[in-house]
Amino acid sequence: MGSAGSADRYLPDTVQRAVKILVVGDFGVGKTTMIGAVSEIEPLRTEETMTQASVGVDDLAGLDGKTTTTVAMDFGRITLSPYTVLYLFGTPGQRRFWDLWAGLGEGAVGALVLVDTRRIEGSFEVLDQLELRGDLPFAVAVNHFPDSTRHSPQALREALDLEPGTPIVHCDARSRSSSVDALIALVKHALAMQKGPS
Repeated sequence: MGSAGSADRYLPDTVQRAVKILVVGDFGVGKTTMIGAVSEIEPLRTEETMTQASVGVDDLAGLDGKTTTTVAMDFGRITLSPYTVLYLFGTPGQRRFWDLWAGLGEGAVGALVLVDTRRIEGSFEVLDQLELRGDLPFAVAVNHFPDSTRHSPQALREALDLEPGTPIVHCDARSRSSSVDALIALVKHALAMQKGPS
């Protein structure tokens, strides 16, 4: 059973806007966890058990206990208001699955980039990949793990080489409210970019 009861399987008749969001990030940053925490329906997961074939291919440093990985996508839904619903598509983190991003990204209004500061170097390639895919608005959500070092937004902006207007939010992917706040920051940013300068 998902995070909500059967009454939440169906959208309210009042919903007027469906918004597609990508949740991207390096391997093991918490994308599946976040979608599971916020989805009001049972999330669709395409996780597989990691095997010996991934040894030497997937960097498991700092990921003690990780035994599964997303191989296609995660999918969830959250109703933000009586009028707006978000459809969340979580992408695989490993480079060998990045060809899937093009299809998953079609029609998306923005991407939430999850970052783990313990393994921040993995975020550089993810951000480069987003830039290659055009002008998709994105926000960065720093997922705090118990042993994460806290950095100021300015230090993170410099380390990730982000444009001044790119939102940076802090979250705990296990927390529904924290994750929803990160998604709302992305939606606000994407809508502001659609409207253009005022």
